[in-house]
Amino acid sequence: MKIFRLPASLLLMLMTTVNAWSQQKKPNIIFIFSDDHAYQTISAYGSKLAQTPNIDRIAQQGLIFRNALVTNSICGPSRATLLTGKYSHINGYTLNEKKFNVGQQLFPRLLQQHGYQTAWIGKWHLGNLPEGFDYWRILNNQGQYYNPDFIGPIDTSRIEGYVTNIITTLSENWLNNRDTSKPFFLVVGEKATHREWLPDLQDLGAYDDKTFPLPASFHDDYKNRIAAQRQDMTIDKTMRLKEDLKVHAGYEKGIYGRFTPAQREQFRNYYENVVSREFDSLHLSGDALVQWKYQRYLKDYLSTARSLDRNIGALLDYLDKNGLAENTVVVYASDQGFYMGEHGWFDKRFMYEESLRTPFIIRYPGVVKPGSSSNKLMLNIDWAPTILEMAGAPVPADIQGTSFLPLLKAGETTAWRNAAYYHYYEFPEPHHVYPHFGVRTGDYSLIRFYGGADSWELYDLKKDPQQLHNLYGEKGMDKITAGLKATLKSLIIQYKDQEALKLL
Repeated sequence: MKIFRLPASLLLMLMTTVNAWSQQKKPNIIFIFSDDHAYQTISAYGSKLAQTPNIDRIAQQGLIFRNALVTNSICGPSRATLLTGKYSHINGYTLNEKKFNVGQQLFPRLLQQHGYQTAWIGKWHLGNLPEGFDYWRILNNQGQYYNPDFIGPIDTSRIEGYVTNIITTLSENWLNNRDTSKPFFLVVGEKATHREWLPDLQDLGAYDDKTFPLPASFHDDYKNRIAAQRQDMTIDKTMRLKEDLKVHAGYEKGIYGRFTPAQREQFRNYYENVVSREFDSLHLSGDALVQWKYQRYLKDYLSTARSLDRNIGALLDYLDKNGLAENTVVVYASDQGFYMGEHGWFDKRFMYEESLRTPFIIRYPGVVKPGSSSNKLMLNIDWAPTILEMAGAPVPADIQGTSFLPLLKAGETTAWRNAAYYHYYEFPEPHHVYPHFGVRTGDYSLIRFYGGADSWELYDLKKDPQQLHNLYGEKGMDKITAGLKATLKSLIIQYKDQEALKLL
């Protein structure tokens, strides 16, 4: 029998083709990761404050998680949890402004080992340079809204323009020049909607014709809640007229010092007109001033988010135009929630619903039923193992999260956790929120504050969704409290949080 042998060159070409084909069967993954974007401002979550048609587009074509929770509601630690799939006390990054240990196990590095090309573009905010990525171009620390500096492996360069638009352009450029024989994982790290909320020039005044209703808890008196009484994050006392709300800001130094003359003129003209019309002429004081600050805060914040949503639409359009949509998972998430005046606050940190819950929406063609939703308690430690499983990579045993891919495939019938653990550390600066840990179930939230505000708080989330009435110690709550404390202790042991165990 004559044996037919392929020429070595042809055999190599066939093997390369087969390998490229098998790699392309793995899904591409784009993780759009914004900063401080409140679910209350996203129309897919029922918001009446603003319309977000492009984020909604992901929800309409995918699945929206209505109980996506973070394990430590603060910027850098949330990013560290994304990268590791581990709680802050395990990955070592409990506070902002430290240096994250990039030498530890990071899931993008595991993706690389399984044939993925990886990139992070935009806000990184982990105190050092990325590892585990084939390409990266990151903002310096928090970054700048206008004419930002981008750090790369070789150099740092200033790019003229608005940061959200630039991040989109850099992301599309990388997609255009990637190795198309490999599937890709791309993090689009948005600066928006971080304080001090500088909108794109084209979005200035986008909400000036609206008057937003005050949240029901806006005038919260913090009765029977020691930590809430002692915080420093109110719109009334903490939000700054000049720096945050652009009242007589000067527009020459600080965050405005990077403006080009044309940008500065347009920005100054808009805000000086607003301040003259709405602030100077009215001589506001007392509650009238606080309510004006609230209105200006929301208008600046939502105008900044407007560019974010528009650029998400541009990325979705790019995938459509380049034939990538059907084999690309798209995730939209924020690093945590944010207060939009609830309890009279802005910022995050507390284990209350507005900062504990984060938007998380995923489109996975062929796997996720369009227009679906989940009420399961999903945590940001679950993000890393889910992406690894999507990519066909093994999930290391020391990752603390659980892949929620079964939830995407089988829906709400999937067995899942019924309680979530949280631990926040950063104190006293910048907002004097006492460290605390706790457990959140479908019906209740139990919180243990320490570090000087030693106290417990218990909320019935069904009867008191605004978390105004602390039930801890009240008559008739003993059995529920004991059960929650037992669950809390079990989770503390499960997640190996020795500091919290000592404080129970």
